[in-house]
Amino acid sequence: MIRNKLFFFLLAVLFSSRLVAQTKDISGQILASGDLVGIHIINKTASKFTITNDKGGFEIPAKLNDTITVSGVQYKPKEVIVTDIIMQTQSMIVNLEDNVNLLDEVVVGKVLTGDLMSDIENTEVKRDINFYDVGIPGYTGPRKTQSERRLYEAKSGGGIVPLNPLINWISGRTKRLKEQIKREELNKAVDQVEAKFSEMLFDTDTLDATKRKEFFYFSGDDPKFLPLSKTKDEIKMLEFLKEKLKKFKRRLEKD
Repeated sequence: MIRNKLFFFLLAVLFSSRLVAQTKDISGQILASGDLVGIHIINKTASKFTITNDKGGFEIPAKLNDTITVSGVQYKPKEVIVTDIIMQTQSMIVNLEDNVNLLDEVVVGKVLTGDLMSDIENTEVKRDINFYDVGIPGYTGPRKTQSERRLYEAKSGGGIVPLNPLINWISGRTKRLKEQIKREELNKAVDQVEAKFSEMLFDTDTLDATKRKEFFYFSGDDPKFLPLSKTKDEIKMLEFLKEKLKKFKRRLEKD
């Protein structure tokens, strides 16, 4: 009986220690009154760092009790300890306050300035060795999205007969990931075009505000939309949207 209790006790300790050491990708969201893009997210414990996207979102690897430091030029720095709830939900929300008294304050010791490399130095985070350090070629293109990384993993594999790509192709996972990447690319283009052209488009040709988002997705369904959005030709895009708006209004009238 004593041996059994000792066995289960050791098993519980081992299981708990594995949970504590487990690293997960934490998705976060910054809430603030100003710009949300380019805010620095630093995992001081794991020596990892990233920055927020234009909507204040970010993703960073972390484990239980890690210290996450958030800093931006116009905000007060903030530290967050990774809790059980954060690990279970794999998400966190960080509220930042405006740094309105920055010029009146005297700071002693290490500071977070908003400059990424300077902040990393001040928080004693060591940069990972990359391919530049060892003098070998490496990937220098744009950072892959989560869906793009999943697609790369689904199509990668080793051995004489790489099983991973074959299984993902047969199961349809590779196809679904490709379709998901296309949808994400289209949604991003629709949001950018809406933000850029709404004011000038509806200034001369009105449309009910509740129908505008629907209109832009209607335009996005046109095969010409995505290639045109990549050309950065504002005149052609505006002409295209005006034509699509006429068709959209005719469809509304029929409905």
